[in-house]
Amino acid sequence: MADAYAYLFQGAMIVLSLMLFVCLYRAIKGPSAADRIIAVNMTGTITIGLILFLALLLNEGYLIDIALIYALLSFLAVVLLCRIYIGIHRASMQKEGDKDA
Repeated sequence: MADAYAYLFQGAMIVLSLMLFVCLYRAIKGPSAADRIIAVNMTGTITIGLILFLALLLNEGYLIDIALIYALLSFLAVVLLCRIYIGIHRASMQKEGDKDA
């Protein structure tokens, strides 16, 4: 039964890795900044899932703590990116308003 779980976890990790590459492609090639931010957020979420599957596969509890810390860092990074994007958007809207007046 342990072998079946090992194959399941390895299969899930392979699928998540493929999804990670798709999200990285979207983060690089995304048509807008909002798409890039969402792709970065999804990349963080998939990475957390990979760490958790690795913790289950290796039966190591400390990897769960690492996943929690990574989740906090990923959340803060996305909040920071959103704040930067909002600031740039407001500045561009203000410039457009100044040109129209």
